[in-house]
Amino acid sequence: MKTKIMLVLAVLIMAGCASQPDYRQAKKGGFGYTESKLSDTQRVHFKAKGSDKGKAMDYAMLRAAELTLLEGYDWFVVTDRETLVDKETVQTTPTAGFSQRYARVTECGVLTCRTSYHPTTQFETGVFVGGSQQSEIESILSIEIGKGTRPTSATSFDAREVRDNLQPKTEE
Repeated sequence: MKTKIMLVLAVLIMAGCASQPDYRQAKKGGFGYTESKLSDTQRVHFKAKGSDKGKAMDYAMLRAAELTLLEGYDWFVVTDRETLVDKETVQTTPTAGFSQRYARVTECGVLTCRTSYHPTTQFETGVFVGGSQQSEIESILSIEIGKGTRPTSATSFDAREVRDNLQPKTEE
């Protein structure tokens, strides 16, 4: 019974983590977007788990568009962009040891059954081959925002168009 409760709790915790949206404001240096203002330039960061550069850039662009519109402007120009991928390989070591378990023995007679538990000691070994790779990606944009006629450069964007094309679709 205890094992079933622990299993249900583990599944609920994992489901809670999995249901967290990708696009969100970062809290305490965590995953999501942040921004800062440097004189005429705004700096937008988007940090995510994984290594999907396109998704990280899209979310940084989305935040740049939202920020532009929040400030009352129409367009933004990307003056600088940077994408950082941080990969870490996690390896575990081989394990060996003794564990104690209980063997269940049920003996049945003509009228009743009797169940007893006997301790057994087991030697266990494990060899871990490979490893798991964990990645973080951060997309950083420096932008300048403006009103009116948008510049014709390839790095200028209409904030409303970017927002409408990149915002996550909500399920209805």
